[in-house]
Amino acid sequence: MTTTEQRPTDYKVVGTRPIRHDGIDKVTGAAKYGADIQLAGMLHGKVLRSPYAHARIRSIDTSKAEALPGVMGVVTAKDFPIIQDQIIDLAETQGNVRLMAEHVMANEKALYQGHAVAAVVATSPHIAEQGLALLDVDYEVLEPVLSLEDAMRPDAPIIHETLSTHFKQERFARGEDTGARGNIASHIQHKLGDVEKGFREADVVLEREYHTGTVHQGYIEPHASTATWTGDGRLTVWTCTQGAFAIRSSTAAMCGVPEDMVRVIPTEIGGGFGAKITTYLEPLAAILSKKTGRPVKMVMSRKDVFEGTGPTSATTLRTKIGATNDGKITAIETWMAFEAGAFPGSPVGGGTLCATGPYNIENLLVDGYDVVVNKQKVQAYRAPGQPQGAFAIEPIIDELAETLGMDPMELRLKNVAKEGDRMPNGVAHPRFGVREMEEAMKAHSHYSDPLGEPSNPSALRGRGSAVGYRWQAGQMSAATIIVNNNGTINLVTGSVDIGGTRTAVAMQAAEVLGIAAEDVIPTVVDTDTIGYTAVTGGSRTAFDTGLAAIQAAEDVKRQMGARAAAIWEVQEDDVTFEDGVFSCLRNPEDRFTFKELAARMMRTGGAITTSVSAVSTGVGPIIAGNIFDVEVDQDTGKVDIVRCTAFMDVGTAVHPSYVEGQMQGGTVQGIGWALNEEYNYNDQGVMLNSSFLDYRMPTSLDVPMIETVMVEVPNPRHPFGLRGVGEAPLIPPLPAIANAVSNAIGVRINKLPITPADVLEAIASKGE
Repeated sequence: MTTTEQRPTDYKVVGTRPIRHDGIDKVTGAAKYGADIQLAGMLHGKVLRSPYAHARIRSIDTSKAEALPGVMGVVTAKDFPIIQDQIIDLAETQGNVRLMAEHVMANEKALYQGHAVAAVVATSPHIAEQGLALLDVDYEVLEPVLSLEDAMRPDAPIIHETLSTHFKQERFARGEDTGARGNIASHIQHKLGDVEKGFREADVVLEREYHTGTVHQGYIEPHASTATWTGDGRLTVWTCTQGAFAIRSSTAAMCGVPEDMVRVIPTEIGGGFGAKITTYLEPLAAILSKKTGRPVKMVMSRKDVFEGTGPTSATTLRTKIGATNDGKITAIETWMAFEAGAFPGSPVGGGTLCATGPYNIENLLVDGYDVVVNKQKVQAYRAPGQPQGAFAIEPIIDELAETLGMDPMELRLKNVAKEGDRMPNGVAHPRFGVREMEEAMKAHSHYSDPLGEPSNPSALRGRGSAVGYRWQAGQMSAATIIVNNNGTINLVTGSVDIGGTRTAVAMQAAEVLGIAAEDVIPTVVDTDTIGYTAVTGGSRTAFDTGLAAIQAAEDVKRQMGARAAAIWEVQEDDVTFEDGVFSCLRNPEDRFTFKELAARMMRTGGAITTSVSAVSTGVGPIIAGNIFDVEVDQDTGKVDIVRCTAFMDVGTAVHPSYVEGQMQGGTVQGIGWALNEEYNYNDQGVMLNSSFLDYRMPTSLDVPMIETVMVEVPNPRHPFGLRGVGEAPLIPPLPAIANAVSNAIGVRINKLPITPADVLEAIASKGE
């Protein structure tokens, strides 16, 4: 279902559903992923990981491993150059290179169970594994800090002796060093109006605390990288990544070489969701290759992925809200603490900026804390920080509506943000379809249909809804178009394809040139072959790389128009272009289709090609919503999803099938986050469920068919009205499911995941 507002109806390609260009390769197994790389003389590397969450590394004896036949080398932190303290922009997050290097290979201390402390390279993966067992590491085990509560205590063990809290009011700013030592890396604050005055004006004030657990992104393909460091000093890396240029920057810095000496070739990627922006194996494979003089391939096991890479943050969230009896929200005060893991850099900035985004709040105070603990360093996960932020707001909105005797969606609409209202950082909202989407939710039959009868006498049914907001600034992308003499074009970009972005970008070029999507041949290339292109992430790829493709297509159209003018011996201004046809204003009978003119280009000046680097115009705000029906078994505590509808303002759906897929995929991940998924640790910080057998993600048996409703309020920042669609669908499922479960059992559950034990405990509490 699509709700359209002011959408042009004359698009020929945009809005259609062509078959994706890479579909055959992917379904037949011809596509090459990270682990598929094979090079002559290739060696295999494996990583030794710390068994302790916090331990000083006294020494590492590598002699026995090095003596094993087939072992070609061992590396530790001593094999890496001293890294300068510098910041690299990774789009979803930013990284301090020195700390990133200590993350890739522990230096003086291992800071989480799974932290890499050494690597062995051998003639086979099996021998490399044997070599790991022969490494002798002398650890001094230290007390771990495993929770936000413990980490923020004044007397907590210090994880980084040099860390001090930075206070900032911008998401990616360095901030002011407060001089306060401890485990709080940064404190970010947003403030609007007078919060105390707002609460004085309120007739109703509620205060609640919420908690979310540590959650993995759930990508199917493990990390895999291959590197070869040749005799001329050039380093080539093949890797499954969301951003080749980000890997180039970080790998070059960690290996102590200029970026122009590093070539990164991205393979196809089997999922990432933000977690494959940073580097783990690439510098290790590079140093091992330099040491041995041969190519080195490294592939993580599933256990390595869980224990040695970054999930998203566990959080503690506290919200206070005030409103008048007629439902006007007068003030909100929110406190958010995000686990960063062993190194600073949680997505707390996304949470603080976006949690209240759907609402016009005149009096607001948001405090966010980035807190280090002895767990895996967190990484981006689809709308980083914003699902947790929404969980701090949407349940209390529902509870406020219940207290006031109002319909929850009416309360949201009464306080809905509009163009010109202020975000928490003071920036005015541009045009976006939050009201239109919420009205579509309220008008949908799912919102008012009867819940239906439970499947058994002990079950209860409930319904919940929520909305989620994301802000996206955008980045730079490059594109090259080469016109072929048969009228097709080669479209070359640096954006790794996740979710059909090859086709979505190709469709925009095709729309400009008046050709079919099938006449575009899209290719993703390496860092030596295309201009700088930021990561595939941040809901920016179809938008930003689409802008580059559009600009390149416009230049192709201009060049071809000049060729037509030369053939007809008229001025370029006398040539028009519409629906793939060049026409002469002076003589309407003079016409060339795009294909006809392309066939003559070699006789009218030679090949036509163009390259463009486009700076984003800013994707802008993105809004999504969910309605869930759940069934809760009072005897077992099990929660089943009975019905789900996902809503989103998509701007303009370039390829509606891919947009629907993003909405459904994000919703399924949200179901897992809300009901099943969580890292389980023992009291020493050891992960207890580091496999897909024990870390339970939803399967097709756990979810119903998910209906999608695309609301199209065109984005004025893009020629075709696009908005990002990749991330916002993950934001509202968390609070919507919590609201539905609470509605079913008649008592609030403010912790995720909502386990059967939590449900039974909540039901039992009603009788107390």
